[in-house]
Amino acid sequence: MPRAVYVLALGIFAMVTSEFVVAGLMPQMADGLDATIPEIGYLITAFAAAMALGGPFLTVAVLKLRQKSALMLLFGVFLAGNVLAALAPDYRTMLVARVLTGIASQAFFGVSISLASRITRPEVRGRAVAVALNGLMLGTLLGLPFATVVGEHLGWRTAFWAITVLTVLAAGATLVGVPSADGESEENGSLRQELGAFRNPRLWLVLTTSTFVIGATFSAFSYLNPILTELTGFSSGTVPLLLIAYGAATVIGNTVVGRLADRRTIPVLVVGLALNLTFLVGFALFAELSVPAVVFMLGIGLVGVTMNPALVTRVQRVGNARSLVNTVHSSFITLGIIIATSVGGPAIDTFGLRAPLWIGAGLAVLGLVSLVPDLRRRLLLNSAPSPAVEKAAAEVPQGV
Repeated sequence: MPRAVYVLALGIFAMVTSEFVVAGLMPQMADGLDATIPEIGYLITAFAAAMALGGPFLTVAVLKLRQKSALMLLFGVFLAGNVLAALAPDYRTMLVARVLTGIASQAFFGVSISLASRITRPEVRGRAVAVALNGLMLGTLLGLPFATVVGEHLGWRTAFWAITVLTVLAAGATLVGVPSADGESEENGSLRQELGAFRNPRLWLVLTTSTFVIGATFSAFSYLNPILTELTGFSSGTVPLLLIAYGAATVIGNTVVGRLADRRTIPVLVVGLALNLTFLVGFALFAELSVPAVVFMLGIGLVGVTMNPALVTRVQRVGNARSLVNTVHSSFITLGIIIATSVGGPAIDTFGLRAPLWIGAGLAVLGLVSLVPDLRRRLLLNSAPSPAVEKAAAEVPQGV
């Protein structure tokens, strides 16, 4: 695996730590910014909305730059937003900071995943994406608990300053570890070429599946802290340890899915969604019991966001591996976060802390429904081996 893929994972780790830090410090930030828990939850929504809506436009703006130059520019924008968050005197300033960092993160993910895909052989692209996305999983395993502990003991602003230092280190590693020009990778095409992939109607359905998969997971993840403390009864000091365990589950799941994503894309997604649905329902039913709650929480970590390598592989096969397709895919992923958090906050006010878990279960069901056309296509190819079907099967990438 090229060294640059691991460096890209470090950059993603820094940005994901910043993205998730709000989920681990909701009570402290609510007190510090004179806001409510649902209002702090909307900061997650704002970050996701900025990613979904602003990320593709920033990606278009850096299309003509070399990928290393684009990454360094995006680091600069992200760093500015994170410093603003650390200094935010009020909720509105924090909201602006989250929007700025969200836009930069989305574009960074798109360029990074594109680069990771292009510098590796097609048959192992899913594994390369999984390695790069380990930055996301490690952000959950190490970054989020670290930021949570720092925030609880030294203040939530210190957590954002720590992320600022991490971002500078990641930028330095990228400057040294990512080549200025990768000889095996193709340059991004013109904007017209980039947009051409979106004329395929099937791509839009594939993108929608990603929205449901990630939305189902973040319905639970975004509110783990209040659920575990107020419903299950764990102390605030125990939550970081539980988040570490959750993060470990995501690393394991991501590694397994990365190994299977290239050849078993659709089966992985079907099994993963079915299991996630089971864990979400179980968590909702037994949230007040500590042992079942932890088991179901870990299950969500194992089969939730870890579907990303399979989702990316599926999108790249239907569309392409260029930056804009990957960024728009990330936008659909973050649309799931928007749905989860924007609906979850009001649902908590009306129905209580179990509500986001039931919302997640509903999104998982929709995700399974969105896979039905691909499942029917696979059944057709397997059950009717006529010359026409065999020709069609030859044109369908393995695992799709």
